[in-house]
Amino acid sequence: MPYIEVIVGTCIALLGLAIGGVIAVRANQRQKAYERQCRDVEKDVLARAQELERSAEARRKELEIEGRQAAIELREQIEEEYRRERSELNRMERRLEQKEAALDKRVADLDAQKKQLDNREAALVQRDEELKQVLATQRQELERISGLSAQEARQILLKAIEEQTRLEAAKMVRDIEEETREEATKRARHIISHAIQKCAVDQVAESTIAVVPLPNDDMKGRIIGREGRNIRAFEALTGVDLIIDDTPEAVVVSGFDPVRREVARTALTALITDGRIHPGRIEEIIEKAQNEVEERMREAAEGAMIATGVTGLPAEIRQLLGKLKFRTSYGQNVLDHSVECAHLAGAMAAELGLNPALAKRAALLHDIGKATDYQAEGSHAEIGYEVAKRHHEPPEVLNAIMAHHGEQDFTCLEAVLVQAADAISASRPGARRESLESYIRRLERLERIADTFQGVEKAFAIQAGREIRVVVKPEQIDDLQASQMARDMAKRIEEELEYPGQIRVTVIRETRTVEYAK
Repeated sequence: MPYIEVIVGTCIALLGLAIGGVIAVRANQRQKAYERQCRDVEKDVLARAQELERSAEARRKELEIEGRQAAIELREQIEEEYRRERSELNRMERRLEQKEAALDKRVADLDAQKKQLDNREAALVQRDEELKQVLATQRQELERISGLSAQEARQILLKAIEEQTRLEAAKMVRDIEEETREEATKRARHIISHAIQKCAVDQVAESTIAVVPLPNDDMKGRIIGREGRNIRAFEALTGVDLIIDDTPEAVVVSGFDPVRREVARTALTALITDGRIHPGRIEEIIEKAQNEVEERMREAAEGAMIATGVTGLPAEIRQLLGKLKFRTSYGQNVLDHSVECAHLAGAMAAELGLNPALAKRAALLHDIGKATDYQAEGSHAEIGYEVAKRHHEPPEVLNAIMAHHGEQDFTCLEAVLVQAADAISASRPGARRESLESYIRRLERLERIADTFQGVEKAFAIQAGREIRVVVKPEQIDDLQASQMARDMAKRIEEELEYPGQIRVTVIRETRTVEYAK
């Protein structure tokens, strides 16, 4: 057995040597083949390089020939251009020589004319001297005859002419003023009466209190509910107060927001009609009432736009316009008031030859700020101005909104017409609830409050009680005290006076120095 293993090992070793030899031979053959291949590639590359060098040399010669030909052609073009320019210059030179000759001739003619004019001027000067001597002789003779000097006669004549001219001018101005005043008054009366006739509608003051009738007094207990749960749920969802007192068969809905008050009135009426009153049903009915009121506001806004012919209003302005249906001013419905103002302003604009559509648009939107004046700071004119400005309304509309209560100067005639229409609509009998006596008492009370402050000289309530102007004594009140007085006066008016909207307090301090020249 050991011999067999030795023999096998020897065979394996010999076999490995044989395989290694074969591999070495094959590797040597591959290396030689690779070297032959590299030499062939190197020869091929050298041949291609030589060929490329020959091609490049040939191309260089071709380009050199082409460049020479291009240079020759360019030189020929430049020479041709030079010849043309030279010919043109020669032609222009000949023309200039001709013009120079013509100018020389004209100068000679002018010199001859100048000599003639000089001679005529000398003759005129001599004649002027002669005329002056004649005039001096005549003036001396006239002064001797009249006994007046020339200066005195001139002053007398000018004074007489001035007095006569001034008298005639005064008469003419007076006649023009009277004629203009009569014509303007007649025209204004015609325009306003014509506009009022077109918009003569019956309108009475609306009540701002929402009263819901009940079929019987037992319904009050059902509205209140067990331990007040129904009325608490109703008030929490609508944001209004229900006043249930001893008034027979009636419930009063109280709230500062007219839209919420209308939603509450509609919902309560539906609950009374339905008869099922509990928190779940209340929530459902109030949601339906809100949708119904919003639909009514949309219809009201569209109706106002159709009635006035105003189109293209943005969605926010249409929504605010619809809210005016439930907003009143001294009992007058603001939406109806705005529509009436639009008709009045449009009629007056048509009579005056202005733009009726623009006047109607401005009048319809002049009180748009009243829809949110209880939610924002400032007067309804300022709020409406900001809303309209945000939606890029025309400048005439913005000025009409801001100026219809005197908070801005008029910049267009449409704004003046809107203020006139506002005054006409508000002052018609039955349009507003406030009587003349209460209105006068409010203005007098406003002036009395201002007069109670020390240092006040005069106080005037203007702009229908929307502004109080106070003139103070400058020797007693300085600028800082004037500012403090305005704040104190505004605070006191808020505490002691009831009024709609807001009142502007203007304190005026003026110092005058007068001297006389003796």
